[in-house]
Amino acid sequence: MATATTAPQRQFDPIWRVRARLLRRGALESWAMFRESKIGLTGLAVIAIFFVAGFVIHPVLWGGPTLPEWFPIAGGQKLWAPLWDGKIYDPILGRPLVWSEEHETYIFTDFPAPPSLRHWLGTDPYGRDILSQILHGIQAAFVLGIFAALITVFIGTTIGAIAAYYGGFVDTFFMRLADIILLFPLIAFLIVLSGLMQMDFWSLAIVLGIYGGFGSITIVLKSQALAIKVKPYIEAARVAGGGHGHIIFRHIIPNILPLSFLYMMFTVTSAIFSEAVLSFFGLVDIKMSWGLMINITRDAGYLGATNMMQFWWLWMPAGLCITFLCAAFYLVGRGLDEIVNPRLRAR
Repeated sequence: MATATTAPQRQFDPIWRVRARLLRRGALESWAMFRESKIGLTGLAVIAIFFVAGFVIHPVLWGGPTLPEWFPIAGGQKLWAPLWDGKIYDPILGRPLVWSEEHETYIFTDFPAPPSLRHWLGTDPYGRDILSQILHGIQAAFVLGIFAALITVFIGTTIGAIAAYYGGFVDTFFMRLADIILLFPLIAFLIVLSGLMQMDFWSLAIVLGIYGGFGSITIVLKSQALAIKVKPYIEAARVAGGGHGHIIFRHIIPNILPLSFLYMMFTVTSAIFSEAVLSFFGLVDIKMSWGLMINITRDAGYLGATNMMQFWWLWMPAGLCITFLCAAFYLVGRGLDEIVNPRLRAR
């Protein structure tokens, strides 16, 4: 009796409820396939570790977003003690401190300091805590990468669907534009652009998003949209009176979104790496990032062949973070590729 009463009732479910049910079923099936990808789960686990460290642990350890708490000065105001010789010493390390008018606190006179109980990853050439900069760099990397990727996905998905649907001049124009963009290597393009305009955090994210959105992702998504354009349900929607906008945004774009999110992962990797390179060369006006940390180390003369390994904590943590986070998003993209690409799905 229960089956007989519920079956007719489902025939009158609102369309949004039917779509929500189908979306949930598709998400569960995709997650089941993604769980079979070891590289995808590995990348997702690394991303989760970085996210917790940057957005949970960092605010707990250093409080609100103020400069002294983000980058605490070595020595501090609470852990100094006067000794019989009249000097101020750090009670944990026993190293002399001097008063800094710029930072209004006591700082070490012999920084960069190596890792210790107080500063687990040491301090930089200006006496600032390395660990706090690493954790803040996680926030900058996530925000920059995801924001640039969202712009790329929005532009690439929309342009790819429009070019595939209309064809003709529209298709030719956007494909030739993508070819022109692909002629310019990303890093070289950003270096030249930084000489023409002041590049800050948000402008860099927008430039990266536009570059990726009108570049290779448009060509790939347009090819996918062409395969969807000839499906029978597209012709059925046209016969039923669906307009151009209805067909593009209700039928074509939703069916190429899985491929769009796949390329979103690769765009995040590219954005994080590009920011690190530009910050290393000092071409971006960013408050703090991993690339900027390595740039400060180079400018202070600690990246030379003679003292590079002696002061390893100045550059190695930031370099490893760039490597691992970029690799994590790439691995997640590979895992998603096994879901989107039928040829790579596990049989």
